[in-house]
Amino acid sequence: MSRYSAAEIETKWQEAWDKAGLFQAKLDRSKPKYYVLEMFPYPSGRIHMGHVRNYTMGDVIARYKLSTGHNVLHPMGWDAFGMPAENAAMAIGGHPKDWTYSNIADMRAQMKPLGLSIDWSREFATCDPEYYGQQQALFIDMLDAGLVARKNAVVNWDPVDMTVLANEQVIDGKGWRSGAEVERRELTQWFFKISDMADELLSALDTLDNWPAKVRLMQENWIGKSRGLQMAFQPVQDFDPIEVYTTRPDTLMGAAFVGISPDHPLAKTLAETRPEVEEFRALCRKGGTTEEALETAEKLGFDTGLTVRHPLNPDWHLPVWIANFILMDYGTGAIFGCPAHDQRDLDFVRKYDLPVISTFESLSDPQPVEATAYVPPKEEKVKWINHFAGLDVATGQEAIDATIDFAEAQGWGKGVTKFRLRDWGLSRQRYWGCPIPVVHCADCGVVPEKKENLPVKLPDDVTFDVPGNPLDRHPTWRDVPCPVCAKPARRETDTMDTFVDSSWYFARFTAPRAETPTVMEDADYWMNVDQYIGGIEHAILHLLYSRFFARAMHITGHLPAKCAEPFDALFTQGMVTHEIYQTRDDKGRPVYHLPEDVVDGKLKDGTPVEVIPSAKMSKSKKNVVDPVNIIRDFGADTARWFVLSDSPPERDVEWTASGAEAAAKFLARVWRMANDLGEQRDSGIAASLDEVMASHAFGQNAADDELLRTTHKMIDEVTKGIESFGFNAAIARIYAFTNALNRSQASARIKWAATRVLAQLMSPMTPHLAEEVWAILGGEGLVAAAAWPKADPAMLVDDSVTLPIQINGKRRAEISVPADMAAAEVEKLILEVDAVQKALEGATPRKIIVVPGRIVNVVV
Repeated sequence: MSRYSAAEIETKWQEAWDKAGLFQAKLDRSKPKYYVLEMFPYPSGRIHMGHVRNYTMGDVIARYKLSTGHNVLHPMGWDAFGMPAENAAMAIGGHPKDWTYSNIADMRAQMKPLGLSIDWSREFATCDPEYYGQQQALFIDMLDAGLVARKNAVVNWDPVDMTVLANEQVIDGKGWRSGAEVERRELTQWFFKISDMADELLSALDTLDNWPAKVRLMQENWIGKSRGLQMAFQPVQDFDPIEVYTTRPDTLMGAAFVGISPDHPLAKTLAETRPEVEEFRALCRKGGTTEEALETAEKLGFDTGLTVRHPLNPDWHLPVWIANFILMDYGTGAIFGCPAHDQRDLDFVRKYDLPVISTFESLSDPQPVEATAYVPPKEEKVKWINHFAGLDVATGQEAIDATIDFAEAQGWGKGVTKFRLRDWGLSRQRYWGCPIPVVHCADCGVVPEKKENLPVKLPDDVTFDVPGNPLDRHPTWRDVPCPVCAKPARRETDTMDTFVDSSWYFARFTAPRAETPTVMEDADYWMNVDQYIGGIEHAILHLLYSRFFARAMHITGHLPAKCAEPFDALFTQGMVTHEIYQTRDDKGRPVYHLPEDVVDGKLKDGTPVEVIPSAKMSKSKKNVVDPVNIIRDFGADTARWFVLSDSPPERDVEWTASGAEAAAKFLARVWRMANDLGEQRDSGIAASLDEVMASHAFGQNAADDELLRTTHKMIDEVTKGIESFGFNAAIARIYAFTNALNRSQASARIKWAATRVLAQLMSPMTPHLAEEVWAILGGEGLVAAAAWPKADPAMLVDDSVTLPIQINGKRRAEISVPADMAAAEVEKLILEVDAVQKALEGATPRKIIVVPGRIVNVVV
């Protein structure tokens, strides 16, 4: 070629890799294995630059490990169930299955030109019956093992999509897809009993040394272990005692009321005979069930007219209120309100004119409670002004412990450890999901489907012209004989939460065509995932659920015990961002413009454009960069190189056209360097680094010596960069080396060997260009299969060092000396430096301080 042609080069080498079957993983116990996995994508139909960055990072690791002699598993699949497909079917007609598989085909076609080292033979989608049939088998095994329960629960209900929503699918009180106001509704639901493992899931976080600390902290807070006091408020009238759990029993003397959830048994009992109570409960049901939603919502209460006795003084009666901010499924569904030391309670009593009683005050700022409740950390010492245990100055934790001890000694309460983590509700009232494999029989109750009847496939003949779940309206699918007694029965029409699909896919990749969920031999070899890569947005639920599933799969015999923590190392990458270009309409509202419509900060008609830097890519704001166009215009290697080079991988990277162009120019430059050398092939200069090192006589050619040392240092630093996820640092070293190679006066033979090494070190990042350079310079076979170069430790030690010279604290000069020169000899040389002689003016220095290998200080 006369010039670098990415389109020609990249297609050629992808075909070569496929022909060689280079990336197909096979169980081989003679090699150390390495399993690298990126969180698999939802098939929306288009890849974006975030996909490019995520999968390129994983590809760098996979290719590097392949070169270091590992047996690499690097698979790809599709997280394919979910509401978007149903919404598309409702909006444009057609079937969710057709929409999903069409999108998968489109995205696969967009991803393959990136040259990822993926074993596509293991590809699956979670909507494949072969996949979700094994998921149904897992469910049945978990049901048999007591890990699944069916119970009533208050859920987030989307009245438009007519389905249950997980807490994180409720945004500002509205459904994430429909935008409808979410309601509370009590339904009979299926649950995974993840709360039974709360303590184990929490304590095991301490073993995850190769996870980001922020992710472990997020999971720790979500699990939410706390020790508090459980006690009962005895009724004054005729009703059952009200059980309360509190983590701040030290504030008991500040109680102003007892609050119960609208779904508390007492509230339900009162509603049976008092319409005004049911009316208030109906009002509460219009709000969401998330803690965040309840925290920000207006505080609403209903005075039941009932009272309870304070446990420390039977003559002290507290009113019982129903409050919209109390959750039934956390604690006991009841609280005592202490407005002086809880902002939520204070907001409530201000509205309903209830008393505010302080129990302690700040030592540094003893102010009365006004608009803000005083809530000190448990570790802070405070002055107690109203505590029954006779405390004066103590920390909150000391007071909590004293309260629990007192209550247990008196017999009216006990210390209890609870967790914020609740059981995982998996029922969803929608079609496009994995059917829950159970049958409801009037005689036998709820029974699992027989495994030989799996998969319970979704019917294809459904319509979405009526809101709700089409499975409820499909009698030939819904009505079946009972698996136990064969009498008429009904299938469960709820499908599984899509988090279930993504909670075990990593294990399925070890044997994706097996007729059981896993094959123990394959799972034992390939698991755990050595390196998992994905966005921080999945830090809590996906990872927590996967950890639960790994334990459940061990209990049910599908994973070995070592897989309790399935991901040995986790990396969370930043986003790819882009500038937003906007003007304002006549009402001051933003109008967004495509990057190609903006030149020198102005539109084509001269209108100035406001530039918002480094914003998340969004179609609505017209700042999305299409990877397909980038690959078409610049090549996949340019896209890969840019997203790796511009920023540390855990931080956001801003895509710029100038940056992409600069990356493309650099890659073309590397190709030209190799091509120029290749034209000298017949002159006998072709050599590998090993061949050069075996025959080179050091000390005869300084330029040759220097380039060889620089090459070994590059090997060392790039290797360390890749192993530490410092891809941008590795690339910076490659830039520096390329410049040094260009300037070097070394012989063509040394340059040839050094450039071949350059191809090897660039191979994980720019695999197509690396293959081309490797081939030009006579490399054997494919560079992707070549052994990773090793740095010679002796070449990493400098013969000389450059020492800065400070005179009276200011840097004035520098000197190059042998690395092992004695300090006394360095001092002699220092006195001959012009800047030092000028400063001394013939006098003797007061002091010379030599820090070996670092710096020299001269005090005049």
